[in-house]
Amino acid sequence: MNSIEQKNIISPATSRNWKRLHSNGSGRLMSRANKQLSTKTILPLEYFSNKENIADIQWFVAFCKEKNYKVEDVIYSVGVELLKEAGIFEKEHVAAMLSSWRSQSTLSSLSAPSSSSLLELPPLPSDESDLLGLLYQCFLLEGEKNRKGSYYTPFEVAKNMTKGLDFSKNQTFFDPCCGSGAFILALEGAKPSQIFACDNDPIAVMIAKINLLLKFPDEEFEPQIVCCDYLNATNALNAFNYIISNPPWGAVIFDKNGTPISTKESFSFFFEKAFNQLENEGVIRFLLPESILNVKTHRNFRKFLLENTDIQSITCYPGTFSGVQTKYIDIAVARHFDRLVSTRHFDRPQGVEKSPSIATYSFDGDFSVPLRSSRNDVSLQCFYLTKNLNFNLLPDSDLEKVQKILSKGKYTLKDNVWALGVITGDNKNKVKSKQSRGLEPIYTGKDIEAYNLRKPSKFIKYERSDFQQVAKDEIYRADEKLVYKFISKNLVFAYDNSKSLFLNSANILIPHIPGMSIKTVLAFLNSELFKFLYKSLFGEIKILKGNLMELPFPEISAETDKKLTQLVDEVLKGNKEALQLIDNEIFKVFEVL
Repeated sequence: MNSIEQKNIISPATSRNWKRLHSNGSGRLMSRANKQLSTKTILPLEYFSNKENIADIQWFVAFCKEKNYKVEDVIYSVGVELLKEAGIFEKEHVAAMLSSWRSQSTLSSLSAPSSSSLLELPPLPSDESDLLGLLYQCFLLEGEKNRKGSYYTPFEVAKNMTKGLDFSKNQTFFDPCCGSGAFILALEGAKPSQIFACDNDPIAVMIAKINLLLKFPDEEFEPQIVCCDYLNATNALNAFNYIISNPPWGAVIFDKNGTPISTKESFSFFFEKAFNQLENEGVIRFLLPESILNVKTHRNFRKFLLENTDIQSITCYPGTFSGVQTKYIDIAVARHFDRLVSTRHFDRPQGVEKSPSIATYSFDGDFSVPLRSSRNDVSLQCFYLTKNLNFNLLPDSDLEKVQKILSKGKYTLKDNVWALGVITGDNKNKVKSKQSRGLEPIYTGKDIEAYNLRKPSKFIKYERSDFQQVAKDEIYRADEKLVYKFISKNLVFAYDNSKSLFLNSANILIPHIPGMSIKTVLAFLNSELFKFLYKSLFGEIKILKGNLMELPFPEISAETDKKLTQLVDEVLKGNKEALQLIDNEIFKVFEVL
């Protein structure tokens, strides 16, 4: 990951909140683990070509650490041994490359362990696609991996992202965040003169150069791999036919102006710069966090793709990087100098008569065997269903249902009453598990079920001045209100007429939809149809106010409103059979069977 200076511009209120929450002023709570400061190591399981090598690699790394060998010395020494085994160590171009690295100030301490020590080293496996890159990751601390973005691409993923590239007409390849060279190693049909790369980690660049020399043992060449900070590089760079990379992820505040992709994620700026280096009809393919598909923060990134590129494919992978929870996908797009895609598709939800399709792939299995994929072509219309331009990967049958449901909508929850639950700022001391004098029940997200509330398990003394953030009393004490789980895979709304309090894991809605009672609104929100719609449009595990405000409420008759209200009353009394009747009625309203 490139070194980028963070610039925090905060309001006085935010500063006060950080102090109240015992923050160090960096925007992170001091009580939370800061991965950038972590001193533990993480075994990159996804990067092994053969899982049977895990024990040998762990033994080797432990041995080197016990001997206090520097990581750069170990990597260099193993690299030299690999070059010797390949019979190219003595070649002039290889010697020149190694000599240049040993003279670099950043790696001036390079020195192989003594020959006697080398005799003690355990043998290393010979069936890893990138042994040097694997070893390097095993030595890196979690904090270093997080700062450098050193989460290297599994070989099966790199192979999938580079398959089918045509180099027959001297096309060029570039990886602006090459790491140890996973994509370079996966290339087929390219010559050394067609391969370019860079990275800001000098050890990674040394590994990538050695890997490239090993890939082409019979050719004499100087690897075109540069150690530089790509985003801040001012020297003129070439234009390329293929730019494929796994750029660093992470919320970093960039002090940049005038960029068409306004997002705080570092990968978007790598994409923008790389995109501007594409030849006409060139292809860029980046490995990105899955959140790129639907998180609001990335709306402008999606908008940029829709307006300026032909999106060729989206591929979803089955796993995560070791030590990281986020799943990842890759997006491949083409650039055309002679036209803007936006003139055909952007801001036209119904598209044209026959909307272009995008190939989407989903992989299963793990990385111990070749990945198995399934293909589904998705209409571009799917990407215009929401205000945030979520990339919804819907089959045609689901797209048709979603469009029909949306077409029936006349009202939304946009101008209704919304509120957060109580934010105490100190749940540990202010929220009690037992009721006593002066305390009243306060419900959490876990207490919310569809339609009803569970028996309360938390209690609090309600003094507004003691809390960090509270809504208006008239909202908490409303005669009727709806509450919903904030963290949930499905819409889960409950009815409350007890004027109870809720913690901020539960949010509050007091709806005002013409022609609908609050209980009828509740019926729609808990219905299977709305659950399907929410998942199709937003696909998040958070139930967000902005998303809820896009849900379409139809115009219904007084008779339908009365019937749904009565059915909800039956559910509140414990009649579970009424749930199916509610769903049937709502399916009928939307004319969806």
